[in-house]
Amino acid sequence: MNVLRRSRRREPEPLRPVVFRWDLDKTYLKSAFDSLRGLVRIPFEKPQDKITVPGVVPLIRGLRNVANQRGREVRIYFISASPPQIAKAIKEKLALDGIEYDGIVFKNQLQHLVRGKFRNLREHVGYKLTELLKSRREMPVGSQEVLFGDDWESDPIIYSLYADILAGRVGAAALDGILGTIGVDPLLITTAKALAAEVSPAEVVRKIYINIERRTPPTSFRSFGARLVPSFNYFQTAVCLFDDGQLTLPAVVEVATGLINDASYTPNRLANSLADVVRRGHLQEPSAIAVREYLAARGLLPPRRRDGVRPSLWDRLVRWLRTQPNPPPPSEVAINYETLVTEWRAAR
Repeated sequence: MNVLRRSRRREPEPLRPVVFRWDLDKTYLKSAFDSLRGLVRIPFEKPQDKITVPGVVPLIRGLRNVANQRGREVRIYFISASPPQIAKAIKEKLALDGIEYDGIVFKNQLQHLVRGKFRNLREHVGYKLTELLKSRREMPVGSQEVLFGDDWESDPIIYSLYADILAGRVGAAALDGILGTIGVDPLLITTAKALAAEVSPAEVVRKIYINIERRTPPTSFRSFGARLVPSFNYFQTAVCLFDDGQLTLPAVVEVATGLINDASYTPNRLANSLADVVRRGHLQEPSAIAVREYLAARGLLPPRRRDGVRPSLWDRLVRWLRTQPNPPPPSEVAINYETLVTEWRAAR
């Protein structure tokens, strides 16, 4: 008598909740706080006058939509070093852009003025780090995080430090030296240490994406390891998020279209961006092929030549230079923050 044995199929593990955190200035909005005139103008700008970084709106929408389609819990948060006096205009701008978000926090600059702590007006590391650690206590258990910032000041250091505190690689005791070197207010150092002491170590931060606003050479970020991805535009960010399973190809198309419509990108410029992020080791070749084929079929990337015409020597040289891979960033890096902070701030 034959006994039919049914193979037991393992139920797929539920997707872990994902939290996307965005810096607001220079990452979502093209804020002009680098000049006194721009800084003074910010509080008086109307929501419709504020300009977003090209591609960021379809990217954020895509991240939420894809997570929802897959039944994955998703949260989106913003953190800003701007004062709460502009909160109303910012929230109206996000509403105009159709961005759904779960929280936003502003820096109380007036409090520093009243207390005479003028240095704290420009020092954002202690403020952002403590706000991130406070917010983490309210996140879903087991949730993963993806962080978005820029290279204007210290987002690479803040986000990397936050990730390593959560992972248990940087303990509360080490924060005195690290944050003291930066010049963080002693009260904020005490707060950061208390929050760090509460952490149950886990690998929480999947990726850190840094928008290269100051045209910082990508090689300057190698000390941060492969977890940090510097990108020249949100198309590069989008293809890496596709590679990481956070976006679909149709969502990548939306970002590419946004850059074409809002920043006059051409198919050739998008192709150069794709080749660059592959060459720097942040995108796997199978994902790059999928992006090339999908976008070329929709006219967003140049089609491959199939007419049998041999490219010129110059075209072949340029193509060869574009495809020469740079050494990929080291996958695991034990960051010496005190040295890194000194070097990074000197370079700024």
